[in-house]
Amino acid sequence: MLEKRIVIVDDDESIRKTFFLLLTSRYNVYLARDAREALARFQKAPVDLIIADFRLPYKNGLQMLHDFRQAGYQGKIILISAFPEQVKTEELQALGVDHLFVKPLDLKAFTETVDRLLET
Repeated sequence: MLEKRIVIVDDDESIRKTFFLLLTSRYNVYLARDAREALARFQKAPVDLIIADFRLPYKNGLQMLHDFRQAGYQGKIILISAFPEQVKTEELQALGVDHLFVKPLDLKAFTETVDRLLET
């Protein structure tokens, strides 16, 4: 499974490290602190899954995902938010977000969802 590539975008270092430790044995995992870094490093790279926090510096997660889609990204997306009331269902659908997790999240359900999304 290590051929699958995941980008984790979160400004919280502890969350990035936790997700990295959970997923790195099965996937190639890359980390970004914010939307600018993620877009600069991965917009043209082949990526299978983007895991992004809703609240990011410079652009929120949905704005960043919109930029990825505009650049031709067709892969899977997981959005994570501690503020689900600020995330509109229509925006999630328009961007093709595959799953929304609300913080604090169940890490077992999180890893199972990642595995399911990357099975194909």
